[in-house]
Amino acid sequence: MRNAPTILHLDMDAFFASVEQASKPSLRGKAVVVGGLGPRGVVATASYEARVFGVHSAMPMGQARRLAPNAAYLVPRFGLYRSISEQVMALLRGLSPLVEPLSLDEAFVDLEAGETAWDAGSARLVGERLRADIRAVTGLSGSVGLAASKMLAKIASEQAKPDGLVLIEPGTERAMLGPMTVRTLPGVGPATGDHLRRAGITTVDEIAEAGEDELVRLLGKAHGHALYAMALAHDERPVVAERETKSVSVEDTYDVDIHDRLRVGLEVQRLADRCVRRLRGAGLSGRTIVLKVRRYDFSTLTRSETLRGPTDDPAVVREAAARLLDSVDTTGGVRLLGVGVSGLADYTQEDLFAQAAAAGEGAVEFAAADEDVAEPAAEEQVAAERRWPAGHDVRHAEYGHGWVQGSGLGRVTVRFETPGSLEPGRVRTFRVEDPGLEPAEPLPLVAG
Repeated sequence: MRNAPTILHLDMDAFFASVEQASKPSLRGKAVVVGGLGPRGVVATASYEARVFGVHSAMPMGQARRLAPNAAYLVPRFGLYRSISEQVMALLRGLSPLVEPLSLDEAFVDLEAGETAWDAGSARLVGERLRADIRAVTGLSGSVGLAASKMLAKIASEQAKPDGLVLIEPGTERAMLGPMTVRTLPGVGPATGDHLRRAGITTVDEIAEAGEDELVRLLGKAHGHALYAMALAHDERPVVAERETKSVSVEDTYDVDIHDRLRVGLEVQRLADRCVRRLRGAGLSGRTIVLKVRRYDFSTLTRSETLRGPTDDPAVVREAAARLLDSVDTTGGVRLLGVGVSGLADYTQEDLFAQAAAAGEGAVEFAAADEDVAEPAAEEQVAAERRWPAGHDVRHAEYGHGWVQGSGLGRVTVRFETPGSLEPGRVRTFRVEDPGLEPAEPLPLVAG
């Protein structure tokens, strides 16, 4: 492990919720929850004001509403989040060629590789400048951890939240880690944590005291060795600039279980097309088609088929997914469907027709049925837009830019304000079919 604390970990603070607060003056300082608003929705991000009530990510949305009934509940705007993430990642790549994104709002940076920091003092200056630059460019706050390894840098950024910077000085790592709970270490989830607790091990110090042999006995060779090393603050993992994409997939969860077999088939075909669009957008193709089905009783099945060569042909992927669906019993109802492609490559198989021909007549019928519903699917998309998702942007011919506060019973309520508004905007209610109201693109959080 290097001696200087030149590994930086950035974690944006309550990212999705913070974006929504920055774009909506009336929500600043208020409890905001972003996620799926249907009966089976889950929380994607909760603002710090909502966390006071016990709301947290991955919590069922129904539970969140019971804990914080007066919070603002919004549908995610992933396009906006991605564009802001790209701005943040560009700032990170200005610091070093070794940037390892973990998600839209989190990344490691090797400052030594970028020759931007070489000791604690220079690393702290870089971290503070980065936080200031992020706020200037996006209007948002991010927390920074600096340490001599990835594990410690991530722990430091967690300690820095919200809107802070923590640097772990070389030589202090063991003393800092010792009293922390075992769940602090990467790879120790609820199950491993409970297993260790039953053995009388609850802190990182107690992991180190137990010794490597005891940890191997409790957890197995690989996990035991790794956990013991981490307890001693050893982490040799490098920052990897480009993570290899192993698969591309899409899935949908349905508010009401789907029982009709034809509808299930059409949903699979639609997902296959979405998956291929994402595959092509990344300039990839793949050999293995994967179907995921979660049934009414929460049992989850996966089926896969490997082709003779990689493809990005939608007909081939649709037909393979249809064949895989034939092997799954969906009689009791389906609550989630997914289609994925793995075994990725950056080229495609030339002989696509041979692969498509292997699908058989049944799959061709599915493909034909899919074409029959192509126009209704487009109409459904328009209808979905006219349902006015909570939190999404709109523009009115008379009142200008605003966002949807809620809709129902043929009405939509809009608050008219922009990120630059000095005070909360006025609220007005319209008929959902009002010709003056239309969906709009998000406005920049920071004026250019």
